[in-house]
Amino acid sequence: MIAEPDDDGRVQSVVAERGPTVLRIALGGQLRKLREKANITREAAGDAIRGSHAKISRLELGRTGFKERDIRDLLTLYGVSDVEEHGRFLDLARQANEPGWWHRYNDLLPSWFGTYLGLEQAANKIRTYEANLIPGLLQTPEYARAVVSLGYEDADMDRRVAVRQRRQEILHRQDPPIVWAVIDEAALHRPVGGARVQREQMEHLIKLAGLPNVTIQVLPYAAGEHAAAGSSFSILRFAEPELPDIVYLEHLTSALYLDRRQDLATYLSVMDRLSVQSERPEKSVQILGEYAKGE
Repeated sequence: MIAEPDDDGRVQSVVAERGPTVLRIALGGQLRKLREKANITREAAGDAIRGSHAKISRLELGRTGFKERDIRDLLTLYGVSDVEEHGRFLDLARQANEPGWWHRYNDLLPSWFGTYLGLEQAANKIRTYEANLIPGLLQTPEYARAVVSLGYEDADMDRRVAVRQRRQEILHRQDPPIVWAVIDEAALHRPVGGARVQREQMEHLIKLAGLPNVTIQVLPYAAGEHAAAGSSFSILRFAEPELPDIVYLEHLTSALYLDRRQDLATYLSVMDRLSVQSERPEKSVQILGEYAKGE
């Protein structure tokens, strides 16, 4: 957890394995609260660091790195004079600027997806609905290769698949996130990579469903129409109370990150309704077994 800056002045770092993204978001949130407490506008804060209100917005949302000079100037502007507290903020900023493991794949990944990987690494709960494919966190290497080959056929195929496999390490880390996946039956019926690959993918899902932090539900054809028809999405939640939930929607060449309360309420409601319409986890595992057998 990261303490509030006005709670006895302590700033604590989160668990390192959750990555730098959560640190940037949390630090940005603390700076926002300090600015609001000092009754200073984004425009005035931007002027203080020789930037704009848009730069302050990006900093407060954790969507860009921090320069030490900017941190010092903002803390001074916000009335934080304690030298030790300055040092704690700067130390946290240095940690937040450290590259995550996914940065070594920057030559392959669009910037918008790199942002998602950081958020996924930092989340303590991930709820996802997938209409057409098995969610990336739950894919076998061969299934992932078949999916990636739909968009790429190049010498970097192995590295592209490696990214998906590296993502999945969070499922088995010491403090893993809760993953709750609703998968449309259409994704089970579609033989991505051929019958063998699809069968092994079903068996893999059954194995993952046995993990205490993973829940898999199948949304059957029999459920009929539903609120998320044609729209796959994920909802990420974080342990830190100052970090808002984020809804992630991916398109072919871009992605959307939604954190407005109205949007969050809508997508949470849809996800809850999908979970009710879906088969129970135990029945879902039975369905996966039937698809694994080709029934």
